[in-house]
Amino acid sequence: VQLQASGGGLVQAGGSLRLSCAASGSIGSIYAMTWYRQAPGKSRELVATVTSGGSTNYADSVKGRFTISRDNAKNTVYLQMNSLKPEDTAIYYCNAVIRRVSQNSQREYWGQGTLVTVSS
Repeated sequence: VQLQASGGGLVQAGGSLRLSCAASGSIGSIYAMTWYRQAPGKSRELVATVTSGGSTNYADSVKGRFTISRDNAKNTVYLQMNSLKPEDTAIYYCNAVIRRVSQNSQREYWGQGTLVTVSS
């Protein structure tokens, strides 16, 4: 199983970006899908998560600006980021809890990270 993240880049403050993360491989079920980020010199933090049923949760710092969604048919999670601020600059990582085909238990998988840089 692999997670492939994309969509990062350089944007001015106030702008928007859309991140995508597609899961591939021998996937039986995908449970929660989550975006994390890690800014330079800081620890990794949870940005937003979406359950298999579509329930969402956001960090206070991004509420009202970011929207997480998923397309279960494409095994893909998205993060729409609007009104970006310089403090949103970070490497964004996707995470998914996945049960592989023919296995009874699930585990977490991580994408490779995509860099978002917001200039002031």
